Order: sequence, then structure tokens, then C-alpha cells
Amino acid sequence: MNRIQQKLQSLVATALVGWLAINACDVSKADPSNLSTRKSPDWLRSAVVYEIFPRNFSPEGNLNAITARLDELKDLGVDILWLMPVHPTGEKMKKGTIGSPFAVRDFYAINPDYGTTNDFRQLIAEAHKRNLKVVMDMVAGQTSWDSVLMQHPEFYLHGTNGAIIPPDPAWTDVAGLNYANPDVRRYMIEMMKYWLGDFGVDGFRCDVAPNVPLDFWEAARTELEKVNPQVIILADAGNNPALLSKAFDLDSSWGTVSMLNNVICSGMPANYIKEEWTYEYQRFPKDALHLRFTDSHEEVRAVVRYGVEGALAAQVLMLTLDGVPLFYNGMEVGDATESSDPALFEKMPVFWHPGGRPPLRDIYRNLIKLRKQYAAFYDGEVVWLDNAAPAQVVSILRRDAKDEFLVLINLSGCKVTGSVQLPNAEDFESVKISGSPIPVATHLPDFSLNGYEWYVYHRTVAK
Repeated sequence: MNRIQQKLQSLVATALVGWLAINACDVSKADPSNLSTRKSPDWLRSAVVYEIFPRNFSPEGNLNAITARLDELKDLGVDILWLMPVHPTGEKMKKGTIGSPFAVRDFYAINPDYGTTNDFRQLIAEAHKRNLKVVMDMVAGQTSWDSVLMQHPEFYLHGTNGAIIPPDPAWTDVAGLNYANPDVRRYMIEMMKYWLGDFGVDGFRCDVAPNVPLDFWEAARTELEKVNPQVIILADAGNNPALLSKAFDLDSSWGTVSMLNNVICSGMPANYIKEEWTYEYQRFPKDALHLRFTDSHEEVRAVVRYGVEGALAAQVLMLTLDGVPLFYNGMEVGDATESSDPALFEKMPVFWHPGGRPPLRDIYRNLIKLRKQYAAFYDGEVVWLDNAAPAQVVSILRRDAKDEFLVLINLSGCKVTGSVQLPNAEDFESVKISGSPIPVATHLPDFSLNGYEWYVYHRTVAK
């Protein structure tokens, strides 16, 4: 068994254990009316996030190479650039040849391999010219072992023997920060204010947010809003409604991608995705926002896990569900270069011209355009529809007072025929997505879907 297969099995097993643990609870007792969530800006609901690993985004691996491709990202439909950590990477106890960008040596500096502070200012300025927002990755829970903060050992977590320890025993390349020390809190807040005020970044994506006390994040938000009242803060966390109460605008829907892994990689019935979504819906207030993704720096590439057509089908689901969809570092061309281990610790640039792919960029561009054009996708209701092939096909209705969209996605590699339970389904018309096939000659509510095939249909409710 090769390393990728082992990792896939591990992903599936982990997700399944989590799913069983979740459903051992009586989720019917969850009462969203007892929860509160901050009101995120309306524009965020229709936004698209693009995660960039500067080292691997281009052969040059620097900030200027990102600036050079901003027009491409804008054309795709991106609104927010999430930059993985841009700070100097630690050398001491590093993993791999280069080390992880999440082992930060100096929070106040730019990695010299990426460029200069002027290069960073230029990237932000050019992004803002295109109405793109820039979010920095903030690794608040840890530093590298050769961090400039090591001159303050009291800033760190210590084990029973008095030695500094990592926040997680497996994270041997980093040392954990101690938020029981108020000086750590002051330092981190002032540092975030520096990037927000002096450089004009629009916000932060906070790595492993639950590893840092919630009251710190809430205090940080209060201080950051004094600098920029419109600051955006994303939590690297799932299944934690408290984070969205006061501190964060949205979190990561890890449960959804874990269930996708189960469905596509190990044949779990597709309707379990609905169960995962329902659990999330019950746990969180109605206005909670979740980042919807299939690809990230923490996952084996989706085109490797699911195959190219499966990865496309999975991303179609993310683009048509509620929440804020995410693209990662070359996935719009179907790049299969490693993304997690070992890419976090090595130089493994995106291959921008892979062969044997459908026109993914065109398809994604058109789906993003459709999503932004119709509020039913970003501010409407999600209705899960029953269909005659629940083990393979996901069928959802996105609707508001003006429009309804039926989305049918075959998450299996086999051809499936059946029907969807939807009154007056014959009123829907297929939506032509550039680069994708036209539906075969079946008439709703009946459908016929080849492996990983998907279609979107629309009907106008009110003009």
C-alpha cells in the first residue's frame, strides 16, 4: 500500500469515527435559538475565498509572482485572498528541507524568500485596486524553536520537567505559546494591529483557533475593529459555535469534507452528507457562516482523492451549498501536486498546465458567476430533496422568493437513473455551464447521470 492510499484510509477512518461519535448524541436537543452569532457583512455571504501557498503558488515562490496573477484570480471570481503564513520560517527542529510556514520565526517580518515588506505592500495595493481583499494566516498558538520570542521563555508552555513544549506532541517543529501570560496576549494583539493598520490587510485566518482561549479572540476582535471596523476573521475550526458568537465571521466545515471523503473514497451512501449538514445546522445559529471546501493545504489533493471528475463534482456541491466556497492553490486547473505532507516542508510548485482535464477554470468561473448572480445560492434556503438513488445522488433545492435552483450531483463513479421528489419539476430548465455537458434527453423529475455527472436547473418563482 502506498503512502497516499494509507493517508486516504486514515482520512476515512478518522471521519467515520467522528461521525459515529457525533451521532451517538441526541442532536435533536440542540437549540439554535439559545445560541448567538455575530452579524457578518452581507458581501461575505456571496464571496469566494482563494487560499495561496506563496512558496508553491509559482516557480518563483514569492509575493511578486502572486501580484502578477491577480487578474486571473479576479477573472475566476475570487473576492478574498487567504495567504498562508508569509513570515520567516524557523530552522531549528524544522521538518523537511525548508520547514513549515506554520513554524513562524518572527511575526513582525516577511519571509525573505517571499520578498520584502514593500513587495507585500504592493501585493495588497494591487489586490485592493481589483476589489480583492487580503487575509493573512495567523498562527497564534505557536512559534518556531528559534523564534525571536524565545528570549522570553515565560511566553511559552512548559512541561512537568520545566522544558518548553509544543502545543501538540506530534508538532515537534513548533513551541506552544502560553495565553495564561497577559504579555503574550498583548504582544499578539499589537502584532495583528500592526499588519492591519500599517499594511492595510483586511483580516486574518486563525490557524487551529481552538488552541487559543476564546476570550483572547474576542478581545482581539474588539481591538482590531478599532483599527478597521470591517475586519474579516476566519476560524480554522469546526463544530464550535462559540467561536462565531463574537470573535469570528466564519469557520471551516471540516465535517462536510470528512463526510465527502467517506462517500467518494469508501462508498458510504451519499445521503450521509445531508445528515452531516443537518447536524451542523442544528448545532449553529441560522446566520452562521461556514467555509465550504474540498481542497486545502491540510488534505491530499481532491483530484488525487476523488479523481478529476469526482473532484469537480465535489466542488460543484461546495459552490451550490450555503456558506462561503474555497479554492486552493491551483485547483482551478486540476493541479495534482502534493499539498500537505510533504509540500508543507518542501518546494513543490503548482503545475499550471496539466493534461487530460476538462475545462475546469471555465466551469468554475461560470458556476461562481451564477452563484453571485442569484441570491438563492448565497442567501436562500437549502432544501434536501429525496431521490430514488440516495446512495449515489445528492439532490438539493436552493431557493428564495424569486428563484429556485435544483442541483443533482452523482457522487459515485457509476451511471445512475432515477427520479427526484419535487412537485412541478417539469417547470425547471437546465442551466448551461460553459465547459460542462448538456443534460441528456430525460424529463424531470426523472434523471440519468453518468459517473460523477451533475446538472443545475432553474425556474423563476417571481419577477
